[in-house]
Amino acid sequence: MKNNNLLKHHYFYSVGLSYKKADAEMRGKFSLDVLAKTRLLEQAKTEGIESLIVTSTCNRTEIYGFAEHPFQLIKLICENSKGSVEEFQKVGFVYKNQEAISHMFRVGTGLDSQILGDFEIISQIRSSFTQSKAMGLANNFIERLVNAVIQASKKIKNDTEISSGATSVSFAAVQYIIKNVEDIGNKNILLFGTGKIGRNTCENLVKHTKNEHITLINRTKDKAERLAGKLNLIVKDYSELHLELQKADVVVVATGAQNPTVDKAILNLKKPLLILDLSIPKNVNQDVEALEGVTLIHMDYLSQLTDETLENRRNHIPAAEAIIEEIKEEFNVWTKDRKFAPTIHALKEKLNAIKTSELNFQSKKIADFNEEQAEIISNRIIQKITTHFANHLKDDDTMVDESIEWIEKVFKIGLAAK
Repeated sequence: MKNNNLLKHHYFYSVGLSYKKADAEMRGKFSLDVLAKTRLLEQAKTEGIESLIVTSTCNRTEIYGFAEHPFQLIKLICENSKGSVEEFQKVGFVYKNQEAISHMFRVGTGLDSQILGDFEIISQIRSSFTQSKAMGLANNFIERLVNAVIQASKKIKNDTEISSGATSVSFAAVQYIIKNVEDIGNKNILLFGTGKIGRNTCENLVKHTKNEHITLINRTKDKAERLAGKLNLIVKDYSELHLELQKADVVVVATGAQNPTVDKAILNLKKPLLILDLSIPKNVNQDVEALEGVTLIHMDYLSQLTDETLENRRNHIPAAEAIIEEIKEEFNVWTKDRKFAPTIHALKEKLNAIKTSELNFQSKKIADFNEEQAEIISNRIIQKITTHFANHLKDDDTMVDESIEWIEKVFKIGLAAK
């Protein structure tokens, strides 16, 4: 986008879907892995979209960016995932300009998280911005906005207790296991997948169960070995998954695969088995429930579990919202200033051109013309005029777009045509 400003007919949008209206199966359809996100960004460049970031987590898939119409962004999501436009229309959302800005603040500060106060999303937003910037798809507006959201997230985390206490999907999973599996310290636990959720779950398992029979399996074995080395756990090859499943009393699946990796066919059970699927898309086929003794729990169920920790966190929502409003207002002031800055600059150039022309004319017409003094006086007048216009545009009651258009028209600046 030229000059990194909000140009006419281009608007800032947030489009996507989240746990609020889309269940785990639907979120799985619209999930974007690393390759899909890269393809989406590359497609955006070829289609003339000049600035956007993409986030895709277990709870949401969203685009924040500039477009003439939100369908341009919706199309990018649908064409790079397994979801359709028709499905998006049923569960998706579209926010524009201030609503989109407010939405990013709420998401990035954990107020919109499935578990209130979960701050993991801010690292996703940060890494998404880094990728977009590396590909030349992040203008000054988005960079400033992301930094403002990061600032708000840090301040809320430091100044409120909205993230106090241990509450997350991984923690909820471990609490569920402890409450529903007798003698958990002596049971065989298999953790399949050592991404972020898998690592957090594993650490919570070790901490809260004191279990010494935890086995890790990951497609990339060295990742599992690094985690196991820290926690003194067992690692098995991915090829041994089917064998380890038979030994397990509890299985936690937290892989990033796009299709189910555990199903009825791979299980050959001789005892009850509890399976917790912490993946999006779902990585455990629903058909396992047809097997006697199998209990399948998905992360959406765990996220609904409330306790005293969450109740306490809700008391800090007003303080968090006040911090957001303060930092968002600073961002909006910056945005407003940037919006009219090119017009004020062009106005000053126009007035200087008029000044130069007039001083040249008068120097030829008037004997003993004091050009130096006339230059000083003219510059002071131009400064006062442009300051008056800038103050008018800064006023909260000013309709900025209309005023900019009027200034450009009166002084024939011509920015509107660019």
